[in-house]
Amino acid sequence: MLTLYEKYKKEVVPALKEKLHFRNVMEVPKIKKVVVNVGIGRFMKESGFIENVEKSLAKITGQKPVRTKAKKAISNFKIREGQEIGVTVTLRGKRMYDFLEKLVRVTFPRVRDFHGISPAGFDRQGNYTIGFKENAAFPEVKMEEIEKIHGLQVIINTNARNKEAGLALLTELGFPFTRSTK
Repeated sequence: MLTLYEKYKKEVVPALKEKLHFRNVMEVPKIKKVVVNVGIGRFMKESGFIENVEKSLAKITGQKPVRTKAKKAISNFKIREGQEIGVTVTLRGKRMYDFLEKLVRVTFPRVRDFHGISPAGFDRQGNYTIGFKENAAFPEVKMEEIEKIHGLQVIINTNARNKEAGLALLTELGFPFTRSTK
């Protein structure tokens, strides 16, 4: 069975070149990076929660997470400047492709009542964002070890020029998109 990167090189690039009418293989969109992000939000006051999130994210991605801090104070959200408000991991290269392969082949089938992902998660530049309500969908996270279930956000950053090119890229890679009702 081909890895996701091998599939991209051998099958996806020629298919997208023909489908999107590109003259050069360098025009074919590719994935630049994947960012996995968790905001700690309402659990900010709980001690140990951010450490729990860091451990969980390190297991899921295989890489040490970085804590993010608030750039400015927002009184309505009770956030002070410099306060830790989240945890993030940026994946590139082999780890990125390994993570995406696990996402498509293992994690999505484990999500309860899964009927595909919505194509509405694309921005104008062809980047895609997926939100998970709980981290338990990932195979590395054992239900017995979880102290608090938290959601997370996966952002797939591409060099596609528009939504259509980004959608074509992820569809060819095997992402299970639902049919649009437009």
